Amino acid sequence: MPLVRWLLALTLACTVGLSAPARADDISATGRGVVRVVTIAIVDDEVVGFGHGSGVAVAPNRIVTNAHVVELLAKYPGNVVVGIVPSEGSKSYQGRVIAVDVAHDLALIEFTGTRLPTVALYTGPIEEGSMVTALGYPGNVDLATAKSAADYIHPLAPIRSEGVFSGRRQMTGTDVLLHTAQIARGNSGGPLLDPCGRVVGINSAITRGDEGDSSFAFAIANTEVAAFLNKAKQAYVAIGTPCTSIADIEKIDQAADAEASALVDATKREAASKAVLAREAARVAARDAADRHRENIMGLAVLLLVLGAMAVGTGGLLDAQALRREAIWAWVLGALVMAGAIVLFVLRPTGAPVLPEAVAAARQPSAPPVSSTAPLGKMLCRFVPERSRVVSSTTQDVTIDWGEAGCMNGRAQYAENGSKWDRILVPSEEQTVSVLQFDPATRGYTNARYFLSAEQMDDLRKIRSTVKLKACSPDEAGRANLATQQAAIRTALPARPNERIVYACTAAE
Repeated sequence: MPLVRWLLALTLACTVGLSAPARADDISATGRGVVRVVTIAIVDDEVVGFGHGSGVAVAPNRIVTNAHVVELLAKYPGNVVVGIVPSEGSKSYQGRVIAVDVAHDLALIEFTGTRLPTVALYTGPIEEGSMVTALGYPGNVDLATAKSAADYIHPLAPIRSEGVFSGRRQMTGTDVLLHTAQIARGNSGGPLLDPCGRVVGINSAITRGDEGDSSFAFAIANTEVAAFLNKAKQAYVAIGTPCTSIADIEKIDQAADAEASALVDATKREAASKAVLAREAARVAARDAADRHRENIMGLAVLLLVLGAMAVGTGGLLDAQALRREAIWAWVLGALVMAGAIVLFVLRPTGAPVLPEAVAAARQPSAPPVSSTAPLGKMLCRFVPERSRVVSSTTQDVTIDWGEAGCMNGRAQYAENGSKWDRILVPSEEQTVSVLQFDPATRGYTNARYFLSAEQMDDLRKIRSTVKLKACSPDEAGRANLATQQAAIRTALPARPNERIVYACTAAE
C-alpha cells in the first residue's frame, strides 16, 4: 500500500533528495523556519485518516500550527503519526503535540533530529493597508504537482503569496487578522508575515468566494499566538520595533557614524587648540618671568656699580684725611663691587626663555588620538534602536572587554579593517552568519546578520575551515592572514544583511 510505505518512510526519516536553495531575502529567510505538517491515522494496519497543513518554528525544535491541522489526534488517539517536513535538507522527522488550544485553533509540536531557524513574533501595531505575506504548503499546488505520496515528505521551499492587511476581527471569540494574501487548504498553520519576515499571525481560514465574490483570509492574531505560547511556557523571540528596510537603516547608520567621527575629530581639534593656547600662554608667562628676571639682574648691577663708586669716593675722602690704610681698603672694596656689577651686567639673561617641563608637556594635546590597537577594557554596549534593523534577534545590552590589538573578551581575535576591527562568525549548526565590527574611535559595536540557506552555509563553512587564527594573538602577520580569509567569506555573502544591530559602548563601571 503506497500510503503505508509513505508512513514508514516518514517515521524513519528517510533520505529523499535536496531542495533548491531559497532566495536570500527576508521572506525566504523566514521560509527556512516554515514546515509542512502531515498527520496520518492508521488502525489495524490500515490508513483511516490523513491531515496536511503548515507550521512555523518558534524554537529550533518547536513548531506552532493550527489545532485543526492535528485534529486527527483527538479522533484516533494513540494511532496518529505526526510528521514534520522542513523546507530544506533531505529528511523528514517525527513530532509530537505538546500543547493544544482548540478554542483559539493553535497547537505546539515538538520534534527531534534537526534544528530549524527560529522565526520571531512581531508584537507591535499593524497598520491597515500594510503589506503581508503568507507562507505555507497549499494543497491545491500539491495536487497539481505531486507525482506520488513521497512528494509530500520531500523538503521544498514554502509557497508565498502577498496581500494587504485589512483589519482585525473577532471570530468565535478569537482575535483574527483579515487579509488578502491568497491561501488554500494546506496553508493552515503557516505564518502570515510583515515585510521584515516576522510573524504577525497564523493562517487559519478563508472566506468562501460564492458567485464571484472576492475571497479573504483569516490569521490567528499575534496577540493570541503570544498568549498561547506564554500559557504553554514556550519561550519565543518577540520584536516590537517597526519594519524598516536595511537600505534605510544603513543610510541612518552611515550618517550616525559620520557624525560620531566628526565629533571625534572635533574633540581632537579642540584638544589641539587648547594645547596651542596653553603652550602660547605658558610661553608668554615664561617670557614675562625672564624679562622680570633680567631687569632685576640689571637693577642689581646698577646698584652694585653705584655702591662701588661710593666706596671709591669714600676712599678719596679717607686719603684726603691722611687715612691712607683705610682709603686703600675702600678703593679695593669699591673696585671689587664695581667689577662684580660689570660682570653681572655682562652675564645678564638674554634670548628666548627656557620653558619648564610642565610647559613642554603642553606641547602635546590633552586628549591624544586613540590608537586602534590600544586596549579599552570593559565596556557596556547599549542597543540603539533607531540605528538597528531587528528581524529575529534579541536586543539586550551586551558587555565586552576590548583588549590590545583586537582581542575581544580575552579569547576572540578580530582582524583590522582600516581603523575598525572585524570578526565573522560562521556557526556549525545555525544558518546565520554574523559580521561583528568594533570601532575603537567611536566606541561603536555592530552585528550584521545574514540568514542563509543550508547550501550557502555549507559553502561558507568550507571557507571558514581555512581560518586558523581564532584565539587572541599579537602576531600581525596572523591577523593580516585572518583579514584575508574573512574577506573571502565576506565576498560570498549577499550584498546586504537581513539584520543590523547597533550598540553604543561606554566604559563599564
